[in-house]
Amino acid sequence: MAHTVETSDRDKIPFVQKFIYGLGAFVNNLLGAAIGGMLIVLNLGLGMNPVLVGLIGALPRLTDAITDPLMGYISDHTKSKWGRRRPYIFFGAIAAAVIFALLWQLPRDQSENFYFWFFLIGSIIFYLAYTVFATPWVALGYELTPDYHERTRLMAVQNFMGQMAWLVAPWFLWFMQNDILFEDMIEGAGWLAIIIGVFTVCVGILPAIFLKERSKHQEEKTNKESLNVSSSDKNEANEEFPAGFKDFIKGFLTTIKFKPFLYLCAATFLVFNGFMLVSSFQTYVIIYYVFGGDQSLGAEFAGWAGTVSAISTFCVIFLVTKLSTIMGKRNAFFFSTGVSIIGYALKWVCYTPESPMLLLIPSIFIAFGLGGLFTLMGSMVADVCDLDELNTKQRREGMFGSIYWWVVKLGMAVALAAGGFLLNATGFDVALAGQQSADTIFFMRLCDVIIPIITSLIAIWMIMAYPLTEDKAREVREALEARRGKMTVDDDEPIQNVELNTSS
Repeated sequence: MAHTVETSDRDKIPFVQKFIYGLGAFVNNLLGAAIGGMLIVLNLGLGMNPVLVGLIGALPRLTDAITDPLMGYISDHTKSKWGRRRPYIFFGAIAAAVIFALLWQLPRDQSENFYFWFFLIGSIIFYLAYTVFATPWVALGYELTPDYHERTRLMAVQNFMGQMAWLVAPWFLWFMQNDILFEDMIEGAGWLAIIIGVFTVCVGILPAIFLKERSKHQEEKTNKESLNVSSSDKNEANEEFPAGFKDFIKGFLTTIKFKPFLYLCAATFLVFNGFMLVSSFQTYVIIYYVFGGDQSLGAEFAGWAGTVSAISTFCVIFLVTKLSTIMGKRNAFFFSTGVSIIGYALKWVCYTPESPMLLLIPSIFIAFGLGGLFTLMGSMVADVCDLDELNTKQRREGMFGSIYWWVVKLGMAVALAAGGFLLNATGFDVALAGQQSADTIFFMRLCDVIIPIITSLIAIWMIMAYPLTEDKAREVREALEARRGKMTVDDDEPIQNVELNTSS
C-alpha cells in the first residue's frame, strides 16, 4: 500500500470552486439523462417502434466520435484572455439549452417517418452544442489541481453534484404524463424541455464565469534551463506533432493507443453501459411485471427507485473517496463495482408483484456502481494526463476528456439501441399493455439482471491491469515539475481574441 502524502495548501481547491465545478456536472448529467429518459415519449406517447427510438438515441453518438475529439483538440490549442476552456463552456451551455428546448416542441399528427428524421437531425445538432459545453468543462476539471488525492476529492464533489440530476430524472416520466398539468405526455415533454433549457442557461455558464484555469504556459515564462528541454528536443516534438489536421490525427492516435487510458475507457464503457441498459429496461420490468401494465403506478415506483438510488449514491461517494485514500483508487473501484453486482442480482428476488416496495432495496447496492465509477475514473484520467505529458511534452486534457466521455456517451447510445432490440426480442408489444406473455416477462427480467453483472465483472478484470499507483503518480509529477516548473493559475480576464494555436 502506498504511503499517503498530505495535500499541500497550494494544491487544494477551495470548496466553493469545487461546488461551482460540480454545478457543471449537474447540468452535464441533467442534459444526458433528459435526452435519454425522455425518448420513452416517442414510444409510449407517439407509438413509435422501440427499435426506431433506440436508433434515434444511438446514431447521433456516431458523429460524436469525430466532434468530441475535435472539440478536445480545439480546446487544448485555444488561446484567449479567458483561457482555453471557459469561452466554450459559456457559449456551449447557452446553445445546448436553446436547442434542447426547441427539440421537444413537437408538431402533432405526423408520420412515424417524420418523427424519426425530426429527432435524428435535431439530436445531432443538440449533441454538437452539448459537446462544445461538456468537453472543455471535463478538461477543466483535470487541470484544476495536480495533487493525486485532491483530484479524487474534486471528482467526489462533482459526482455528488452530478447525482442531483439522477435524483430528479426518474420523475421526468411522472411529470410528463401528469393528467392534472398537461393534456398528454407530448405536451408535458415540451414544457419539461423548456424548464431544463432555462435551468441549463442559468447554471451551465457559472463554471465559465467563476473558475480559473491552471496554465501550461510556463514555457513562455521561464527560460530553457528551467525547462531542461534542448532545442533539438523541441524541434523533434514539432516534427512529431506538426500543425493543423495532421497534428490532430497524431494526437488522437497517441491517445487511443495509451494503454492505461484504454483500461479506464473500457471499464467505464462496461459499467456505465450495463447500468444504462437496465435503466431503460427496468422501467418496462417495473411497469409490466411488478404492476401488470399500470403505467402511472409503475412510473411512480420507478421514480422512487431512482430517488433511493440517487440518495444512496451520495453516501457512496463519500465512502469511496475515503476508501481510495486508504486502499488506492484501483482497489476502491473493485469494492464499489463488486457491491453493485450484488444489487443487480437482488433484482431477481426483489422485483415481485407480491411486495412492490422490495424493488427499492437493489437500488441501494446498485448505487455503488456509478457512485464509485465517476468518483474514481475522473481522478484516474487526470493522473493519466500527467503520464502522457511526461511522454509527449504536451498537456492534452481536452483530447483525453473528449475521448473518455465519448466512450460514456457511446455506452449510453449502445444501451438505448440495444434496449430497443432486446425489448423486441423478448416479444414485448406495447399494444398488449399488461397482457404480456409469461416468456416475454421472463426474458425481460433475465436481461435486466444478467447483462449488468457480466459487464461489471469484465470491467473489474480490465482495471486489474491499470498501472498508476499513488507512488507512481507522485514520481510522474515530480519529473514533470523538474522539467517544466509548477502549474500556475491564470488571471481572470474577459474574453477577447480567441484563436486556435496549432503550434506545439
